[in-house]
Amino acid sequence: MTRISKQKRLMILAGGALVALNWALTPAFAQSTGAWPSKPVRVIVSFPPGGAADQIARIISQPLQEALGQPVVVENRAGAGGNIGADAVAKSPADGYTLLMSSGGTVSINPHIYARMPFDPTKDIVPVAAAARVLVFLEINPTKIPVANIKEFLAHLKANPGRLSFGTPGSGSSPHLAAEMMKAQTGTFATHIPYRGAAPAMQDLLAGQIDFMFDPGIGLNHVRTGRLKMLAVGSPKRSPLFPDVPTLDEAGLKGFDADSVFGFYAPAGTPPEVISRLNREINRILGTQAVKDRVASLGGEVMPLTPAEFAAKASNDSKRFGALIKERKIIGD
Repeated sequence: MTRISKQKRLMILAGGALVALNWALTPAFAQSTGAWPSKPVRVIVSFPPGGAADQIARIISQPLQEALGQPVVVENRAGAGGNIGADAVAKSPADGYTLLMSSGGTVSINPHIYARMPFDPTKDIVPVAAAARVLVFLEINPTKIPVANIKEFLAHLKANPGRLSFGTPGSGSSPHLAAEMMKAQTGTFATHIPYRGAAPAMQDLLAGQIDFMFDPGIGLNHVRTGRLKMLAVGSPKRSPLFPDVPTLDEAGLKGFDADSVFGFYAPAGTPPEVISRLNREINRILGTQAVKDRVASLGGEVMPLTPAEFAAKASNDSKRFGALIKERKIIGD
């Protein structure tokens, strides 16, 4: 047997160590050992561009990209009340590289309004981090409905059953449920026009094609310029942006609350350490003044939660909205 000198043995070991070091620096090694992230992270928004979910995703994506050291790419996949985008995420690899940004309705409302769900929200996706509580604002086109306040509007609505129409981002969305709550508590009727997102509904409100809308915050600049008139807030408390606008509870609709919590989800089975890292980074970002201000400009408020707290919120909303959906016989588009 050939004997290898000590010097040659050391050279072989050194060469092997160098090869191992070079391999450890490759993305393939990083992925194989679970070092995350080692490539771009994709965020699928389950609603069209311009809506609340889309704007919140883009507000957070840039600082998240800086925190992770990898590109964070936002992609819109709208349809079926958010189910299309959510289903795409549910069926993606559970490796932390595909996330969902959606309204709370994806897990707390859709199972109540769709006879068939393409995925199971309680098993196929998991909460990562809440992002923001999104308020809804009752707005009218003042050229179509010349009323001065919420009481006059409700009287006008009651006097014209079936003659007024309202737009929503889709059946079962929080703006839709807000309108159904209002109709149920006031004994009024108006025609529901569902859209594929809040942005196209807002365009038709501005154009006078519909009469009113519960706005999730994308039309506030139009309120400021006078193109739209805000009559009430569909939340438990007034908005700091419009402190003179009453809540619907103050207008006599007791207990009115149609707020929705938007946030991030991941495919079930995503490593806990990845979810923990994402939750930590997103909550840190939500604590920055710049992000607080941008979310506030939409009429919302940041809502940092742990994954467990986010899941509990979705569960409570499911019970609350589920009862209304059953009572009003609401079904998905």
